[in-house]
Amino acid sequence: MEQFILYELSDQSGTPRLVVGVDEVGRGALFGPVVAAAVILPATALLQLAAKGLKDSKQLTPLRRLRLTKEIQQRAIDWRIGYATSHEIDQLNILQASLLAMKRAVLKLKVQPDLCLVDGQQSLPDLPIPQLSMVKGDEHSPVIAAASVVAKVWRDELVIRLAAKYPDYDLAANKGYGTKRHRLALQQLGPTRQHRISFSPCRVKF
Repeated sequence: MEQFILYELSDQSGTPRLVVGVDEVGRGALFGPVVAAAVILPATALLQLAAKGLKDSKQLTPLRRLRLTKEIQQRAIDWRIGYATSHEIDQLNILQASLLAMKRAVLKLKVQPDLCLVDGQQSLPDLPIPQLSMVKGDEHSPVIAAASVVAKVWRDELVIRLAAKYPDYDLAANKGYGTKRHRLALQQLGPTRQHRISFSPCRVKF
């Protein structure tokens, strides 16, 4: 918990404020949307979740992510999901699609936050609330870490559902990322409508 920077607690006058953390997952996948979560948590919940081992979703086991997601959703003042489709990724590029997914998640919130903490170097374009970009934000901010966990679980569950429609790509195991079996299926069968054609492994020539 010591490494977290608690921007979330108050403003300079000590007045409690609402801070939303936003993060995206699936940026490097070959299949499916890039997904973002926006999460607003009360300060007490942030401290308790940090004490329970909340961290960047990539550092947690699937079971731990699932348990934390349920607790985050129960404790959250508000949380929302936004995404950009594989078609939008091909149209815009993955960076712009990731920013769009994060912006969509924030704009879906029913509660108006005072500040948005964004994971990464880029700001969200035309966001109507103040924002702060944080490199490795999921390592330094518990509310961004919470967003990364929620987004990861939501996206993984989506890809697992899609795996039933596209059984030949080993999606339940790889979650859309470019494993050896996934790339081999692309070479043998070609891409589906959910693949990102702008990504070179999906541009298969027969």
